[in-house]
Amino acid sequence: MNKKTPFKDYAFVTVQILIFIAYFLPLRLLNIQLPEWLCYSGLVLLGFSILFGGIALLQLNTKLSPFPSPVASGKLITKGAYRISRHPIYTALIFSGFGYAIYSSSLYKILITGILLILFYYKSVYEERLLNHKFPEYQDYKKRTRRFI
Repeated sequence: MNKKTPFKDYAFVTVQILIFIAYFLPLRLLNIQLPEWLCYSGLVLLGFSILFGGIALLQLNTKLSPFPSPVASGKLITKGAYRISRHPIYTALIFSGFGYAIYSSSLYKILITGILLILFYYKSVYEERLLNHKFPEYQDYKKRTRRFI
């Protein structure tokens, strides 16, 4: 069965890509000065986020998709990174964004990451409706695991 990807999936991914592009534009809103220790703590946050996201990516393996709709042959994963967060890849991207924004003392990147957080919240709400439909056990998983961290 070849199921057509819904328009809403494309819309979420398109907005997500535009936000990623905006994040990497070399813009500065205001020059902010953060203490050196705080800048370096942003690098630590970035490192942990990359590790956490990498673990989640490895767990998904070939079931990875940019779209919120679950893949047809997908299984519900509740162990590893998915035991800590229902959406560990979104979590890793959000914390990576904040970590690098703090390291680079960029108010612009902090704001863009805030917008990404809002997008991922709504994308995850949509995704969870679909997951609830596909996996009856998702409700129990949702009760014991946070959306992000």
